[in-house]
Amino acid sequence: MPAIKLIENIFWIGVNDRTTDLFEGIWPITDVGVSYNSYVIKGEMVALIDLAKGIKTDDYLTQVEEVVDPTKIDYIIINHVEPDHTGLIKIMSKVAPNATFVGTEKAKNMIADFYQLEDAKNIKWKVVTSGDEISLGKEQTLVFYEAPYVHWPETMVSYEKKTHVLFSCDAFGSYGALGGKIFDDDKGVDQNFYEEEALRYYTNIVAKFSRFVLKAIDSLEGLEISMIAPSHGLVWRKNPERIVELYKHWAECANDPSGGEAGITLVFASMYGNTNKMMNAIAQGIGKTGIPLKIFDAARTHVSYILPYFWKYKGIIIGSPTYEVNLFPPMAYVLDMAVRKRIVNKKTAFFGSYGWNDGAKRDFEKIAEKLKWTVLDTFNFVGGPSKEDLKKGEEMGEILANQILKSD
Repeated sequence: MPAIKLIENIFWIGVNDRTTDLFEGIWPITDVGVSYNSYVIKGEMVALIDLAKGIKTDDYLTQVEEVVDPTKIDYIIINHVEPDHTGLIKIMSKVAPNATFVGTEKAKNMIADFYQLEDAKNIKWKVVTSGDEISLGKEQTLVFYEAPYVHWPETMVSYEKKTHVLFSCDAFGSYGALGGKIFDDDKGVDQNFYEEEALRYYTNIVAKFSRFVLKAIDSLEGLEISMIAPSHGLVWRKNPERIVELYKHWAECANDPSGGEAGITLVFASMYGNTNKMMNAIAQGIGKTGIPLKIFDAARTHVSYILPYFWKYKGIIIGSPTYEVNLFPPMAYVLDMAVRKRIVNKKTAFFGSYGWNDGAKRDFEKIAEKLKWTVLDTFNFVGGPSKEDLKKGEEMGEILANQILKSD
């Protein structure tokens, strides 16, 4: 994509990545891709905000050159050290030899560790903290605000005072490569797609640090914001408040005593089809109530797609056979990720088939206790479910759904 003008003297020069299969080496993006958004501000002095992953270097430099001679770059703003933001830093230190790198003290130290730049010649650093400013001339001034753990400890955001553009780094970002359009109000942009991918991005990448997200949002309270330009996903030009509201809502879910929105995530795994049969019966009962329901096979669905619904819905139903006296391994992994992401305060239930030991139920109850999940019911059966078992499962599903609806 060519460089795109955001607003007066500010340009997007991002890179679209449709070849990486796993973001951070774990989260699947094969079908959607991701963008690495970088920006140039041209005042009397020139600032480059964020870089990109170390791919498509020629394309990136071509975009920079469309806007400015790289040797004329005065500042390279390092909002975040993670390599998908800084993978081109060695290249840029050579093609922009006069640039001063700008970041927090922790960013400076981490850059040295990641890229061994501490001994590089002519590398200049300006360390900033919240409220520090850099004047670029033409009345354009960058102000920096630290945003630790959104989502690394060195993270900050940058704000241009004249145009009121917030360069928000990982905050307010999403998965999804940009299909020739970068703004939320561009004709033909599927905003629902990017909002869904923003939720998946949030739960995969940022959710564990939700309290820091809320702190960061509070710290920016009172700023006039005309546009939010994150490091991944859409630039929010028409309605920047929308993505802030979504992130705030998702962050508040972290400790919401109600557990979230009325809805149920039903995750099952089945070795020989017995737990699968019961899942269908329970889903049929849930379906009678009209409550939103998402069903996932833990053995065939990456946890990246399950976590968003764990996060937003207050009801979680787990169906797992016992495997060697424990939870079925794919289900154990899903629940381990729920622990890692601190998905708490849910209303839950368990069902599953076992042969001679119901260890899966025992493992589930330990995890539910750790996550402060309220266990509404459990239903184990030996081997294959009988007609009576399936009828009981259907009734159980309806009862559970109604309990969750009443608690809304």
